[in-house]
Amino acid sequence: MNGLIALLGSGEYLPVMNDTDRFLLANCGANGRAPRVVCLPTAAGQEGAASVGRWMRMGEEHFRALGAEVASLHITNRAEADDPVMASQIEQADLIYFSGGKPHYLYETLNGTRAWEAVQKATGRGAAFAGCSAGAMFIGEFLPDFRSFGLRQNRVFGVLPKSHIFPHFDRMLAWRSVTIPMLQPLIPADEYVLGLDEDTALVGKLGDQWTVMGRQNVYVITKKQVRSYSAGHTVILPL
Repeated sequence: MNGLIALLGSGEYLPVMNDTDRFLLANCGANGRAPRVVCLPTAAGQEGAASVGRWMRMGEEHFRALGAEVASLHITNRAEADDPVMASQIEQADLIYFSGGKPHYLYETLNGTRAWEAVQKATGRGAAFAGCSAGAMFIGEFLPDFRSFGLRQNRVFGVLPKSHIFPHFDRMLAWRSVTIPMLQPLIPADEYVLGLDEDTALVGKLGDQWTVMGRQNVYVITKKQVRSYSAGHTVILPL
C-alpha cells in the first residue's frame, strides 16, 4: 500500500470521524475532482441483510455529505468477492473503506480473491485505505482466534508486519491494568500490539510516521514498553 492508511478503533461513518475522513479525501490522489469512495461491509457478511444494508447506507450517506462520489458494494461472500465488476469498481477507487464486523470472516472472504487483488492495485497506485475495527485488524500480521478464546494466533494479510491490532481498546480496561503486564513477556521481541481506542484513528503511510486523530488514544505495546499517544501526536511504528 503506497497511499494513506487509516486504522480506526470505532466510529466509521459517524460525525466524530469527519475530520479524519476529510483528510483522507483531500489526500487520496483525486487531484481536484470529486474523490471516488468504495465502502465495503464485508466483515458484517454473516450478520444478515439488515446489518449489511445499514452499513452500506451509512457509508453512502456519510461520504456523499463530505462531497465524494461513493458506492457501497455488496461483497459478503467469496463469490461476490470474485465478481470482476465489483473488483473493477474497487480498483478505480480513490478511497477504499472497510467497516466493522468479524475479522476472521473478513480475511477468509477476501483472501485470494479478485476483490483483494483490486485493493492491492488501487492502494499500490496511491489510493487511500481505511479500516475500522475488524477492517483494521485484518491488515495486521497476527489475529487472535476468538474461536479458541484468543489462545491461538492466525496469520492474516500482514500489511503492517509483526503487528497485532486491537480496536475498541478503551473498553479493555482489564487489558491495560492486569493483562498487559502478563501479555508483555509473551510478545516476541520483534512484534508489537497496536491498541486503538474508540472514535480514534491512526493515519499514516507504510515506512513513514503516523498521526493520531480523533478523541482518544493509540497504544503501541512491545515486550519492553507501553506507549500511549493522543490526538495530534506522531507515532513511529516498530519495523
